[in-house]
Amino acid sequence: MDRTIQLTDTQKLPILFGKYDGNLKLIEKELKVRVVHNEIGLKISGDRPQVDRTCDLFDYLLGILETAGDIKKRDIIYALKLAQPDEGVDFKLLAKEKIDVSVKGTLVTPKTKGQIEYVDAIKHHDIVFGVGPAGTGKTYLAMAMAVNALKKGLVRRIILTRPAIEAGESLGYLPGDMVEKVLPYLRPLYDALYDMMDADKVESYTEQGIIEVAPLAFMRGRTLNDAFVILDEAQNSTPFQMKMFLTRLGFDSKTVITGDITQSDLPKGTVNGLVSAEKVLNNIEGIKFVHLTADDVVRHELVQRIIEAYANDQQG
Repeated sequence: MDRTIQLTDTQKLPILFGKYDGNLKLIEKELKVRVVHNEIGLKISGDRPQVDRTCDLFDYLLGILETAGDIKKRDIIYALKLAQPDEGVDFKLLAKEKIDVSVKGTLVTPKTKGQIEYVDAIKHHDIVFGVGPAGTGKTYLAMAMAVNALKKGLVRRIILTRPAIEAGESLGYLPGDMVEKVLPYLRPLYDALYDMMDADKVESYTEQGIIEVAPLAFMRGRTLNDAFVILDEAQNSTPFQMKMFLTRLGFDSKTVITGDITQSDLPKGTVNGLVSAEKVLNNIEGIKFVHLTADDVVRHELVQRIIEAYANDQQG
């Protein structure tokens, strides 16, 4: 079977095809199709299911290229993974999941089935728990959704918080004001912010209170209206702290809680707030728990192997 994707602009095709057509060859190999660039566009040949899947894939990739102006090999690799029949991903729906954080012209897209579920949950629920290992994008995607909500005027501010208990240090003994004391603990959140916004903008928003950083303990007694609130490293919270935090939710606000239940720094044998929250709140309407796995890791492929190796060791 043959199908042709008509193209009005072919100037960016070399970016899509990759150096020495490496991306194109990868697509042909993985989907078992033949792709030829002709005067009309792209002619795709092969078995019908694979040809249809390849057409949907190219439509999706061309959409990313048109919006972001670039596409990397890792984008191709994750898109190909989603194109597998057992994933059951509709690329037309996936194309709508792009998160525009365009202060820097950045376009963030979920790259795995779990990440698609996570982004969709944040869109449709006021409280979302993103639970999973390092590298699954739970914090980065939450930050992208927060920046997008601020840009669209859906919220007036972004509040970032995290338990500050690593290394057993007390904030009172650390030098500097409150922001300087908690900054090392919130560095991963700032790293994501600086990926999406100019540094001057981040600093300006912080000075104006549009972006606020605070340790979890400082949330007590507050009501957070018109805000997108992210609690990171929630596995280091106590059940009491988690209850306190969740009851801060105000009107027109959204809260995302992220954490990895295998990485708690609380004393051994202590139940953490992330684990207890799922037991207590799992069936509450309006609250969504999304579990990400090693299959959702979007860092270097070795990170996924390391996670799997440790998981196997613990089971053994």
